[in-house]
Amino acid sequence: MKILVINGSPKGEYSITLQTVRYLEKKYPQHTFTVLHAGQRIASMEKDFTPVKAAMEAADLLLFSYPVYTFIAPCQLHKLIELMKTHGVNVAGKYATQITTSKHFYDVTAHRYIQDNCEEMGLRVLRGLSADMDDLLAERGQQEACAFFERVLHDMQRGYCEPRRLVHVPYTPAAATVPGEPGDGKTGDVVIVADLDEGSDALAAMIARFRAVLPYKTRVVNLREFPFRGGCLGCFNCATDGVCVYKDGFDTFLRETIQSGQAIIYAFTVRDHSMGARFKMYDDRQFCNGHRTVTMGMPMGYLVSGCLSAEENLRTIIEARAQVGGNTLCGTATDEHDTDAQIDQLADSLAYALEHKYAQPQNFYGVGGMKIFRDLIYQMQGMMKADHRFYKAHGQYDFPQKKKGLVIKMYLVGLLLSSRKIRARMGNAMNEGMLAPYKKVIDACGKE
Repeated sequence: MKILVINGSPKGEYSITLQTVRYLEKKYPQHTFTVLHAGQRIASMEKDFTPVKAAMEAADLLLFSYPVYTFIAPCQLHKLIELMKTHGVNVAGKYATQITTSKHFYDVTAHRYIQDNCEEMGLRVLRGLSADMDDLLAERGQQEACAFFERVLHDMQRGYCEPRRLVHVPYTPAAATVPGEPGDGKTGDVVIVADLDEGSDALAAMIARFRAVLPYKTRVVNLREFPFRGGCLGCFNCATDGVCVYKDGFDTFLRETIQSGQAIIYAFTVRDHSMGARFKMYDDRQFCNGHRTVTMGMPMGYLVSGCLSAEENLRTIIEARAQVGGNTLCGTATDEHDTDAQIDQLADSLAYALEHKYAQPQNFYGVGGMKIFRDLIYQMQGMMKADHRFYKAHGQYDFPQKKKGLVIKMYLVGLLLSSRKIRARMGNAMNEGMLAPYKKVIDACGKE
């Protein structure tokens, strides 16, 4: 079988994810593994995509291999998928699967992104392997890699594939109307980070209305105008001092132009089931801040042109970005329907959050994501020194949670509950006991 490995890591042969592919290549010499270093050579592929297209169309299986960057795949892989569609690569009916390495921080949204795009191009998708970065170093990880590949072979032989999950919804942009000039009735500094190109008229109109109805001063930062030298290289040169290895000034631009605002609105057009390669490059390059939630407490929102209602995965990413960052998500306005009303509501919600300093509590997306980073940074504090100082200063090292008194109390409760006779005598006393402290709070509230 001809397997084309699409290596989305900008590190090329130095990719940790690729080592799992090399291991499988050794274990299964009867199959041909050809590696395409898309992450490292995307610039040359933009100039000449012909050999890439030919390799894809000749393969039996496309194996996407990449590290998870900022909820999805690296921006270089986003660009490759964009090129595949632009050049009309004919891969319909072929198989596709994926291997990723990460600390399992939103690997699910990364896998779904690849699956959605593969399905759109007519590929038959097989469930991928999501591995920890160190898995291949242990016998169990090696066994899991082989088991994954054996299942891929089994499913291909029988013609199986994952059920299609793409939802197609009719979409006609509902034009936004602009009631006037940008508002300046109040002070403030709301930054609108936008991906605006020549075809972004609908998005530009949404931004114009938002600026007109928001009673705060705003400024637009168009990512198309920033001279990016490239996407994040995953080189960790910024791990100690926060300075990016690129000399394009992005780290200073990010901190002084964008993160200096009181609130951030992100504006983009849905492209390839995500925010597009340019916006993803901006997202990835924010790694110069490491894993530090430096905009914590800052309100944020989204203006999205496109059929967002059909993009379940992208909606999850939008909420998760805010939750992990400790930001108050004030809403997402789209141009699918009632565009003016959606934008007006977003503007009002943002104004409320700024005026009342409203902070949104974290849900599972935020709590779970930050626990992964908490454990990672604690273990790697010797290298990620800036991250370690930040986590320590903000109380994000919330372990170990000994709480010995509570543990002993629960042992006593468990001992009582283990007796049927005692349980029968207790009746509803246990529920009443659990509610007692809450009743005290409610009673005290009524006396205020």
